[in-house]
Amino acid sequence: MTIDAPLDAVPPLAPVASPIASLLTAPILPTLLRLAIPNMIAMVGSTLVAIAETSYIGRLGTIPLAAIALVFPFAMLTQMMSAGAMGGGVSSAISRALGAGDRDRAATLALHAAIIGLCGGLFFTVMMLVFGRSFFTLLGGRDRVLEEASGYSQVLFSGAVAIWLVNTLASVIRGTGDMRLPSMTLIGASVLQIALGGTLGLGLFGVKAFGMPGVASGQLIAFTCAAIFFLWYLASGRSRLPLNLRAFHFERAMFLDILKVGAVACLSPLQTVLTILIFTKILATFGTEMLAGYGIGSRLEFLLIPITFAFGIASVPMVGMAMGAGQVKRARRVAWTAAAASGLAVGLIGLAVALAPSLWVALFTRDAGVTAAAHSYFHWAGPTFVFFGIGVSLYFSSQGAARVGGPVLASTARLLIVAIGGVGLMTAQAPAWTLFALVGGAMAVFGLSTAASVTFARWDK
Repeated sequence: MTIDAPLDAVPPLAPVASPIASLLTAPILPTLLRLAIPNMIAMVGSTLVAIAETSYIGRLGTIPLAAIALVFPFAMLTQMMSAGAMGGGVSSAISRALGAGDRDRAATLALHAAIIGLCGGLFFTVMMLVFGRSFFTLLGGRDRVLEEASGYSQVLFSGAVAIWLVNTLASVIRGTGDMRLPSMTLIGASVLQIALGGTLGLGLFGVKAFGMPGVASGQLIAFTCAAIFFLWYLASGRSRLPLNLRAFHFERAMFLDILKVGAVACLSPLQTVLTILIFTKILATFGTEMLAGYGIGSRLEFLLIPITFAFGIASVPMVGMAMGAGQVKRARRVAWTAAAASGLAVGLIGLAVALAPSLWVALFTRDAGVTAAAHSYFHWAGPTFVFFGIGVSLYFSSQGAARVGGPVLASTARLLIVAIGGVGLMTAQAPAWTLFALVGGAMAVFGLSTAASVTFARWDK
């Protein structure tokens, strides 16, 4: 195995547990697949939660459905920031420390990560409890819709600390290369959330129906239980990274090691949410049928996220440990292998729906106008799904290498293309299909720009 020159003065690799050491020597593709599959299953659980909650709220009426649409971008933002952005920064810092053979540093980083998760959750709690109603008003919430959205949000975000702790502590464990336990825990939390959300929201089994706040309580309780379990597991010494709480002391450098990746990476999910909000606002001016057609298409995009997330987050500890051990060439091979696997899987699905969109569209509508709009979306955007898969995977790999600036700039480019191009097409009264072509073009720019940033970035400096 070729060993590249170290980044700085890298200490010799200390003896470590076999599962951790194997990430530096095992064949790349089989190891990636082994790590990715548990994450994929956990993300499917999250998707089922979204479907179940939408079903519950749909039974409560049209007004609650409109209300959840106002809260969804903010709920998605806190999950993306805590799990993918800051979570990636946590996994990256810990895996780099383990790759360098410094287990004490990795354990100290884990405790600092928990503090960051606590602060992130408190920030979202305060922000949404104080300004949530104003945000929903800006998005068009009025009267009963605004009241329902506010009630749901107050319960959901009162538990934002639990959401952040769960995703942060899961990232700590993933940083050691253990993907199975976080995935099993998140699946358990998903099952509990579905059961409690339906029971408390709809009043099943003789329990009083609490409506929207009851559905939100399901997530609050489930994530609180998961957070308690993760804290116990890490403190009990059963994990690959035993924690020494008594020896803990604050170190500014530890926070910076996590935040230099996680804080910058948080810009990407923020830009993603802004892209969705801006494009939805623009597309609404083209009529209900076009908006509904885009909704059907974007629903498939949402279901593809587990694939890209699974490969991307699996690459973080492999890249991070290789970087910590000075194996820069291996780190790059891991990144490109994960990107190829993600791009291939997502690209094949995109190609299938581009050639035969009815395979997906017919599941949701028989309306001729909506069907035509959805077909148009897939014809233009479907072939570019491959770039989405490549870009997201390389975004995570770049976190592992602590070189996330380029992928974030690529996400910025996507946002600007959609915002400026969308306004321009709307002003010019261009045909609606041009907006879908714009989405596809922006996705291609995102993927190609991310790939270019990884190609030209100096990971060895």
